[in-house]
Amino acid sequence: MQIIIAALVLGAMGLLFGLLLTLTSKVFAIPANPTRDAVRETLPGANCGACGFPGCDGCADAIAAGKAPVNACPVGGKDAADKIAAIMGVEPVAADNRKVARILCQGSSENCGQKFDYNGIHDCVAASTLNDGFKSCKFACMGLGTCVRACQFDAIHVDPVRHIAVVDEEKCTACGQCVAACPKNVIELRSVKEKITPLCHNTGKGKPVMTACKTGCIACGLCARICPTDAITMVNNLPVIDYDKCIACGACITNCPTNVIQDT
Repeated sequence: MQIIIAALVLGAMGLLFGLLLTLTSKVFAIPANPTRDAVRETLPGANCGACGFPGCDGCADAIAAGKAPVNACPVGGKDAADKIAAIMGVEPVAADNRKVARILCQGSSENCGQKFDYNGIHDCVAASTLNDGFKSCKFACMGLGTCVRACQFDAIHVDPVRHIAVVDEEKCTACGQCVAACPKNVIELRSVKEKITPLCHNTGKGKPVMTACKTGCIACGLCARICPTDAITMVNNLPVIDYDKCIACGACITNCPTNVIQDT
């Protein structure tokens, strides 16, 4: 009898709490926003956070509220941006100025030697904790694929011969996961229009850099001096290009003594 009573009491409590939850959900329900829902339906659902909002729901909320542009989602690309523009009743984005991940390093096995043989965990973060990594240049890409495992879109891989990360720009969505995963900070998101790129992250200068890597920037400043539009300045011993001034003449590429600046 006691068991039956207990079961009835629990059942009654469950029914009561269920009714309370139903009532609460109706009282505090958020009114549907058809525009927001349509925008959310258009987003790819990667929830990568590359848009700067907490997942696709947050991005849809911001776009529908006019707090983010129609092309806020880098993963969706221009197709998604055009569809969202139609939903929002605005003009589509005219130019494809999307970003892609770029490896700012040429420290491959033929250019950058090793300080020691590494036989530890096949992970860049783990390897970098040992004497700044096993590569001669402490700024170099480790080539152990931590960025590869971070990418959800199969847009990055490690060259098996050169042992350096390579980005497939056609697949890259600029989600930024590889950037966050790289312990050497050699991956950056760059506009596809920014073709002329210094591919070195070593802040040293002169002979020590050359000893560490054949294609390291030695901070000679020649690129800055010969640039006809003054588009290059040296910052922390590395060339920084002002793409508003750059005319892509190629003078910096042909005159760089260590081939640091490349047309990517």
